[in-house]
Amino acid sequence: MNRFEGHGVLITGAARGIGAATARRLASEGARVLVTDIDTDAAEETAASIDGAEPFPCDVGDRGSVEAAVAHAVERFGTLDVLVNNALSATRDTERFEDLPDDDWARDLDICLTGAFRCCRAALTHLEAGGRGAIVNIGSVNAEQSFGGHAYSAAKAGLASLTRTLAADAAARGVRVNQINPGTVRTRAWQDRASELDALREVYPLGRVGEPEDIAAAVAFLASRDAAWITGTTLRVDGGLLAVNSGFERLHASLAANGRPTPPSART
Repeated sequence: MNRFEGHGVLITGAARGIGAATARRLASEGARVLVTDIDTDAAEETAASIDGAEPFPCDVGDRGSVEAAVAHAVERFGTLDVLVNNALSATRDTERFEDLPDDDWARDLDICLTGAFRCCRAALTHLEAGGRGAIVNIGSVNAEQSFGGHAYSAAKAGLASLTRTLAADAAARGVRVNQINPGTVRTRAWQDRASELDALREVYPLGRVGEPEDIAAAVAFLASRDAAWITGTTLRVDGGLLAVNSGFERLHASLAANGRPTPPSART
């Protein structure tokens, strides 16, 4: 399958995890991919392992850096057809909400939300020119439900809103804009935390946490012509996490097993 033959692709935060898996997936389907990241050494290592990929330093917090990355992609590939906004910042919450520093709040919003805005702004004219432009934003289930991370969650919710408003604006220009909201994905953030990941499997109806390749497959779909009539949508790739209240289901099953009546909220 070569759905991206002749396509130029730019992925932010692509040195590792979801970004690297997405670079591998799109390149395997024929794309030429610019692997961008602030970690230039890791970006070079990842790009070197992928046929059709090359690295480029990019700080999505800096407009000049973003514009240089977009210009480089267009120069090298002759086209820019797909933008994947994957770069993120996720600051830990303070014990008390009122102790959350302005800088931590601003950092998450700047990278997750404003960074994506900078990339979309720089890329949109080029995406339009090729006639097959697609933007895929990587959000989070945190945008839809509380899992902690005040600043990160607010930024991802804002990104979902930007996805919708930009989709409306870009539709007439032939550019589609969609978002993916992943659940827990096995990335570097979970390094040396295997026991926590194992415990998390219990809250996922499909019985496991996600792998970067799960998200990459969804990106490939939304960026391809298979999704030619899809724009402005947010696709949950979360193993059923938001569809099922696992805690309630377990309580319900426990009560039923002990012959106790079903909780009223399950009957209304």
